[in-house]
Amino acid sequence: MKRSRSVILATVTALVAGGAATYFTGTAQAAAACAPAWSATAVYVGGNVASQNGHNYAAKWWTQNESPAVRSGQWDVWADNGVCGGGTSPSPSISPSTSPSSSPSTSPSSSPSSSPSSSPSASQSPGTGSLPAHFLTGYWQNFDNGAAPLKLADVPATYDLIAVAFADATTTTGAVTFNLDPGLATAVGGYTDAQFKADINTLHARGKKVIISVGGEKGTVAVNSTAAATAFADSVYSLIQTYGFDGVDIDLENGLNPTYMASALRSLRAKAGSNLIITMAPQTIDMQNAQSSYFKLALDIKDILTVVFTQYYNSGAMLGCDNNAAYGQGSINFLTALACIPLQNGLRADQLALGLPASTRAAGGGYVAPSVVNAALDCLAKGTNCGTFKPPATYPGIRGAMTWSINWDVTNGNGWANTIDPHLATLP
Repeated sequence: MKRSRSVILATVTALVAGGAATYFTGTAQAAAACAPAWSATAVYVGGNVASQNGHNYAAKWWTQNESPAVRSGQWDVWADNGVCGGGTSPSPSISPSTSPSSSPSTSPSSSPSSSPSSSPSASQSPGTGSLPAHFLTGYWQNFDNGAAPLKLADVPATYDLIAVAFADATTTTGAVTFNLDPGLATAVGGYTDAQFKADINTLHARGKKVIISVGGEKGTVAVNSTAAATAFADSVYSLIQTYGFDGVDIDLENGLNPTYMASALRSLRAKAGSNLIITMAPQTIDMQNAQSSYFKLALDIKDILTVVFTQYYNSGAMLGCDNNAAYGQGSINFLTALACIPLQNGLRADQLALGLPASTRAAGGGYVAPSVVNAALDCLAKGTNCGTFKPPATYPGIRGAMTWSINWDVTNGNGWANTIDPHLATLP
């Protein structure tokens, strides 16, 4: 997200995918002894084994209610170790534990491979609270940059999730704080911390959720050590307690360490509880390869991640999930071809939303009319209204759309939200 209209000029003409390494060598012997039968309610972590339909399988990372017979292969959560039923045990390249975990792991494998899915999981993201099945998200600007300045309570009712942009870094590495911008306060005729807190309560009373966003174009928050992870979790939790935020948004545009950020977010969730909303706003380049840091973080915290709002703007041409051509930003093909990359590589449909600028003034490039956003949602959810690119599957659980920013939308007459919000109700 941008505090100003600076343009990201990088143009990507090729993707170095590289392919994720497989986790198991598949050396299971024929007629091996069958492991305990897979259970849809059990939690399995990396190395756990289970059997289904006469085959042994080994989990690559944290999983629950993902059938081994359906979700096995080089790019999926389970490794098929072969036919079972004889007297020898399977021999995966990583020694499995003998039984699944009885409760969710606090830290799944640090290096999961990506996992394609031809259809979305029926389960919902954790931490959704009362968020609708399809919802609209907007960023609220805690600064004045020419867009309409707003008090938080003046956010239009079309928005279901409001991300406050942004938290500020402190002198302690990893720690964040929040301060109302003096320029904004002046622009809206005065705004105090007490009024801001009261406005969050007002939005809660309207059934809305409010989260604190960390990062942005000028963000300098760095979580790159155990101490920084602890400081991040502790400070964000303090903001949640102080202001009543419902969660946190990770919008670190200057790089992140997936290992320590995953640790920080798991620690935060342990403090705040299972209703904590965790969102991410990566740039397009960050979600091209499952081994890149942002993508890896999303997969590493898949079990606690609410939704990813990829920023499909301020970008050059990018390869889509067909890997055949580079699609230019500002088109329906760009949205659908890039959105299916994370959907085919591990994220559930309910964990992805389309992020777009609210107007041509809100970003340096990539704006599309809100009607194009609606068409892209139709294409992904129902396979209709597609451009020349058609995704390999439909994703009826696609979560919705996000915009930078609410302020720019209001400046532009609320056309973005007023067009997309009612359309969300038409999705499956």
